[in-house]
Amino acid sequence: MSSMQSPAARVFNALSDVLRRPAMRPVTRTFSTLHAVAYRLTGGRAQNHKYPTMLLTVTGRKTGKPRTVPVIYIKEGDRFVIAAAYSGSDTDPVWWRNLQANPTATLDVNGETIRVDAALATDEERPDLWRRLVEMYPYFTEYQKRTTREIPVIVLTPR
Repeated sequence: MSSMQSPAARVFNALSDVLRRPAMRPVTRTFSTLHAVAYRLTGGRAQNHKYPTMLLTVTGRKTGKPRTVPVIYIKEGDRFVIAAAYSGSDTDPVWWRNLQANPTATLDVNGETIRVDAALATDEERPDLWRRLVEMYPYFTEYQKRTTREIPVIVLTPR
């Protein structure tokens, strides 16, 4: 982001930069858990409507237990598209590693439960999906600048 950032954007970026650090992962998990609880209690109304949010439940690759995280998304027809940005961390988020091991997941979107299969966006579709994700959530651009990995774009297709 440019030096012409709003004060709110500067604070958001500074906070995001701190929270992506490995030592902060327990704090990040706590915030994610609290967000998921609020989301469920409100039927999905506990979200910033500029950034559509869902609850993504994956199967832990080591434990086999369900793991739920809030993620923002865009729609592509009947599919949902998300980015494994992890605030620009150099490692993929655990939920994405879990999806790679077991690509079947469950979404809670505004109180509706949807079973999906997850796949990495194809090389052909990724540029347009990434552009649309960035249009919806401009911070993804900053996250990509922070890391050497290409942030995965994941397509979730209803079963």
